[in-house]
Amino acid sequence: MLRETIVPSADPALEIPAGSGARFDRIHAALASLRHEERRLERLGLETPLARCRAQRRYWEFLSALFSSAGQDSVAGRPDGDDSWRGVGQE
Repeated sequence: MLRETIVPSADPALEIPAGSGARFDRIHAALASLRHEERRLERLGLETPLARCRAQRRYWEFLSALFSSAGQDSVAGRPDGDDSWRGVGQE
């Protein structure tokens, strides 16, 4: 299990919302925060916190995939602001 939370929005002790929209937002916020923190830790060269951050990001990507397989959109692996996964403008 994860030892400590790197960013507050990615705290695994907090409840995952029951509503699909709120759940999507919660997972998206956790992943965005962890990606930002990962870049910061890389710049600082902090290897141990970086490894913990990446482990937490993998956990949240797993949750994203898990809820995606239950018929919801995945938020894992796409950069912030990239809506191409929605098929907008594509035929």
